[in-house]
Amino acid sequence: MESSLLLPAFYLPPISYFHIIQQSEQPLLVERFEHYVKQTYRTRTKIATANGILDLIVPILHGVKEHIPMKDIRINYDFNWQRLHWLSIQTAYRSSPYFEYYEDDFARFYEQRHDFLFDFNIEQLQLLLKCMKINRSVAFTETYISPVEPLDYREVIHPKKPSLLEHPKPYYQVFEEKHGFLPDLSVVDLLFNQGPQSKSYL
Repeated sequence: MESSLLLPAFYLPPISYFHIIQQSEQPLLVERFEHYVKQTYRTRTKIATANGILDLIVPILHGVKEHIPMKDIRINYDFNWQRLHWLSIQTAYRSSPYFEYYEDDFARFYEQRHDFLFDFNIEQLQLLLKCMKINRSVAFTETYISPVEPLDYREVIHPKKPSLLEHPKPYYQVFEEKHGFLPDLSVVDLLFNQGPQSKSYL
């Protein structure tokens, strides 16, 4: 266990998530049994739009129990959030250099339904690793893993905590002239703007 990189399952994770993966040689171990935590990247991602940073949030079904394992969290389809998210992503990145190249790969996440948030996030993670040509296998915890150091990143990458990227190197962004460089957004911002160069950026 000590030799694994312990990560949570995020929705279109931020660049810092993949920076950690790329900088480490340890096997990837994704936590399935942690209690679901509100207001984290497990259900939200940040993209750059003409109006600045936009948070896209996946709605979930809230059960009677307070503490629900991440693997059992169900996605809520009471309203068509998939259409809203995909339209926002298309509007934000349609003019980026590589959006059309990856468009079909990502469109399916907004056309098909996934019952569970964990499965939805993991399928995206596997696609993102493939798109960035990061050859890493992903394993999953069989029980909850007690906090360990220094390779436990379950609580480190958080929207309300400072980014792990202390001095992020700017790359081209569609709306940079309007808002300046926006660091540590969803990794799709890097992918759609940098394409095959994304891995070397990390």
